[in-house]
Amino acid sequence: MAVEKEVHVISITPDLALEQGYTYAGGLGVLEGDKLYAAGKIGMSYIALSLLYRNGYVDYEFDSEGNPKPKPQPQPQEFISVLKSVDKFTIGLRGSEVSIEALEYGYGSSKVVFFSVREPAWAGKLIDRIYIEDSAEEKFYKYTILAKASAEFITRNVKISDIGYIDLQEAYTALLPLQLRIPGKFRIVIHTAGIWGHPSFPRDLLALEYGYRFIEQEVFLTEIGLAVAEQAFAVSAKHYDVLLKIFPHFGEKITYVTNGVNVERWMDEGLRKMYESKVLNLDSLVDAREKLKQRLEGFLQNYKKDVSLDGKFVIVWARRITEYKRPWMVIRLVRELKDRPIFFVLGGKAHPQDAVGLEYMKIFRKLHNELPNVVYVPDYDVHKARILLSSGDLLLFTPFSGLEACGTSYMKAAINGVPSLASRDGGVLEFIVDNVNGWLFGEDIREPIDVYSQKAGEINEKEYSELKAKLLQILELYRTNPERYYSIAFSALRSFIPRASIQRVLREYYPDIIKAPIL
Repeated sequence: MAVEKEVHVISITPDLALEQGYTYAGGLGVLEGDKLYAAGKIGMSYIALSLLYRNGYVDYEFDSEGNPKPKPQPQPQEFISVLKSVDKFTIGLRGSEVSIEALEYGYGSSKVVFFSVREPAWAGKLIDRIYIEDSAEEKFYKYTILAKASAEFITRNVKISDIGYIDLQEAYTALLPLQLRIPGKFRIVIHTAGIWGHPSFPRDLLALEYGYRFIEQEVFLTEIGLAVAEQAFAVSAKHYDVLLKIFPHFGEKITYVTNGVNVERWMDEGLRKMYESKVLNLDSLVDAREKLKQRLEGFLQNYKKDVSLDGKFVIVWARRITEYKRPWMVIRLVRELKDRPIFFVLGGKAHPQDAVGLEYMKIFRKLHNELPNVVYVPDYDVHKARILLSSGDLLLFTPFSGLEACGTSYMKAAINGVPSLASRDGGVLEFIVDNVNGWLFGEDIREPIDVYSQKAGEINEKEYSELKAKLLQILELYRTNPERYYSIAFSALRSFIPRASIQRVLREYYPDIIKAPIL
């Protein structure tokens, strides 16, 4: 790929996962990091603007009763030391002046600018942690800092004529157009699935800080973003279909670009070199997968001594722990299949204010302590995800259908030759062909269903039965017909790499900037 048009793409994002620091909480941050690194390598001027959270997101310790206790993630000094101060200015907030320092992290032609509050202390506290606030008002002012600092930085440092796009990643960033009015430049990428989770703020707060008086008492930021944006994006084909039913009045603006992953960042280096050299075949894939499994065994021994994966079918469930992702499914599998030759690797953490998610963490920890064939990795991050997602025999992807916008863990697994058993949601429907390059279970639901409702409970029971039956079929295939199992694994790798690649994502978001080679 080559950059054809020399303009800046500015991405406003609440979080972004780099190879250093604690500047992200989950999927959006990882996706933005993947885009930043890929764009920087091809010469694209990609500028991400975000906040510097001095105490990161969250880590956990477990007390004597197995309860997860949240604690901050102070930014490591080696990360802070690589940030370069590129600007200092003030913004107005709550009638006071707030001093901002812009700190830059560069990679090739890309860069991310983090906004740090210098003073006063009360304003610095607002952006101390990512996605962790004590009130709606705190949350509002956190994202107002991002909006006003972004507006000031763009005005001071970027020529408007050189801006190709200003992409608003998720609705919290939709406050920016209320502060910076540049018609025709804004686009919004919606990462929220379904009718739940779209953030809103009281109109009085918006009137105080931005001078606008909205009609509704609660103002939904997704509506603001869609109103001001020149174009809007869903992040998978199914997500697009769902959003058209929620926002029909903006249907002419909405399209979709299915998420992807940075293959260079997420594919095992040895496997990738074999693939690029065209020497990867079924036999060499089997050998490579055995080596990756040995690496996983050594890694898991950091969490539990005497772990052995010899002769075991390794199942991985690793992601943010919350109800709609149905962690209870893997919990039931662990309990009901404890006598099978299966090793379960569980990874992920809950938001510290998600009581249900914290309870699942406690159960995961209990299983880890009581069963020899379970390891739980509570300090799950980008580096550990690379190991877990590339080294199992099967990834479980289990969100309640209709509530996952896209998901990418199954992509990261597939490009390493790890097939998934996945529910029919998000981007899965565009990638996995049942029994060809992975396996599917459950219904393709596109109506809003509360995960705590009776209807959801009925669906869950039916889908769990299907999941368990299919898993046992896959286990039998692995044991009695390994050639067929590995042919599906190989099919996953070959079919996912070109289609899940972040280069494809960049081309689809910026077709006028990136010139694709003619094949």
